Amino acid sequence: MFNGEHKDAAGGSPASPERPWLFGLLIAPMAVLSNGVIGGALSYMFRSQGVGPARGAEIIALLSLPPTIYFLWSPITDFWIRRRTWLMVAAIAAAAGMLIAFHEHSLAGPLAVGLMFLSACLGQLIVAGCGGMMGTLKSEASRRRASSFYQGGSLAFGAVAVLVLVTLSAKLQLGMLGWIVAAMIALPSLAALAAPEQRTVGGLGLGKTLRQIWDEFKDTFLRWRAIPYTLVMVFPMASGAMIALLPGLAADYHITGRQVAWINGLGGALLMAGGALSASLVSPKVRAPVAYLTVGLVNAATLAVLWLGPLRPMVYFAGTVLFLFTIGAGYAFFTAVVLEFLGGSGKSGSARYSIINSLGNVPVAYMTFIDGRSYARWGARAMPGADVVLSAIGAVILLAYFLSRRRKDTEQDLGQAEAGA
Repeated sequence: MFNGEHKDAAGGSPASPERPWLFGLLIAPMAVLSNGVIGGALSYMFRSQGVGPARGAEIIALLSLPPTIYFLWSPITDFWIRRRTWLMVAAIAAAAGMLIAFHEHSLAGPLAVGLMFLSACLGQLIVAGCGGMMGTLKSEASRRRASSFYQGGSLAFGAVAVLVLVTLSAKLQLGMLGWIVAAMIALPSLAALAAPEQRTVGGLGLGKTLRQIWDEFKDTFLRWRAIPYTLVMVFPMASGAMIALLPGLAADYHITGRQVAWINGLGGALLMAGGALSASLVSPKVRAPVAYLTVGLVNAATLAVLWLGPLRPMVYFAGTVLFLFTIGAGYAFFTAVVLEFLGGSGKSGSARYSIINSLGNVPVAYMTFIDGRSYARWGARAMPGADVVLSAIGAVILLAYFLSRRRKDTEQDLGQAEAGA
């Protein structure tokens, strides 16, 4: 394994030490924007402004589109200025957009929605920047810890943002809430000043730079090794689709609204954050795909509690608590798999990370549809049951493949990709 402190490409002085814990702070601006505002408090604030649930759902669906397509503009974070600088610029610009949107008469107005959509697009540059910077980590242990802190920070900061905004929305005017949102997005981005210095694209001439970028893309995607990793991205295990569906399933288990608000709200987010951080305790000697697929099987087993158990509150509580904790660990290991697939960042790390990470949204979409149709056709237990069966099948198939392969090429891939940076 590579040491946590290494020399630069030219063999000069040691580079900055790796700080994997820092990624829990670097992702905070996007956590507040995406998990806290768009995916959390916004629907509540819509209702307080008299916006109907149907219209609110349409707007939130639009604002949730950028994570699926951000690979279209995320490559910009590999160019001109350093990735950590892009992260701060994107966070401050996104904060400004949200601030102006919150000063509009209605959050559902065209200008406010447009500004929030622009902020959501800018926020994805934070994700791309984090991915590119994580790809420069040399130590496998640092990559694992970075993945855990990245996901843990995303979930924890998002949960805190929801709590703050929902609590204060009844006491403060929308404009003042806008200042709070902007501060929660912009201020954590200053942690990027402590990030290891990142190299920018350039210095080789346009032709050589483009050839190196093409070589990096080819080395990542256009070889046989990419196929099983791509399947890991798009197979259904540990997709997390049930996270959004569990609140709707609660009534079948006789759960009250207050209980749903706690276990599927702040409490659930903290459970997932705890699960993500617990993933850092697994030895880096266990390959990321093996760890991820194993957790995927465990996560499917937690849903089996809901599938096979009686429709009672304690069954819902037990199954949901175990599911949320294990899905947090699954998210952390998913990021570790993305980094192993990526290899070294080189000159195109943010772009390649964005493409790979975007593939992870595919199973969320189709499993949400399949789980919903299962409920409509066979009833409440069929919803988690369908997720269990498909997730377990996918995990077993891929786990058998990765367990049959020796751990090799990963260190070479990292070294080769970084050598040309």
